[in-house]
Amino acid sequence: MLRRVVPEGTVRWTKREQFHLTLKFLGNVEAARAAALVDAVQSAAKNFTPLQMRAAKVDCFPGWRRPRIIWAGIEDAANQLGPLQRAVEMAGREFTSEKPENSFTGHVTLGRIKGITSQQAALLARAAAGLAAQVFGTWTAAEIAIMQSELSQTGARHTVVAAIPLTA
Repeated sequence: MLRRVVPEGTVRWTKREQFHLTLKFLGNVEAARAAALVDAVQSAAKNFTPLQMRAAKVDCFPGWRRPRIIWAGIEDAANQLGPLQRAVEMAGREFTSEKPENSFTGHVTLGRIKGITSQQAALLARAAAGLAAQVFGTWTAAEIAIMQSELSQTGARHTVVAAIPLTA
């Protein structure tokens, strides 16, 4: 529905296989420190059980007047996503120079806006408002994946470095 609202090329839509929920972006971590990072995240995750997740609502960053990122919200039934994100953020703090999140919004990026007029932004906002009550899917998140991302001309390629089960 959103794709039909704006002209082709206005938004670089995320491929379905690229959808992911980022708990903490670490940037470059030295390969020699990867095992210590995995240990830290395992320790942080030990008190969490699998999360019953759902994707619902469409919104954007920073706002509909000048949208840059269109996203679908991600939430969990037991409200543990926020505490899990904070635990992962704390576990990763010594491995990154990236600043901590001021506030975390669970989301999956649907598209990155390349250029948009105010009229097109208004059309997109109206279309997104029409999806406010929409649930796009539900699933169980039973692990945290530590990912390596490699950027290329065709987009990012993600590789799982470690999968940490949520088994409290």
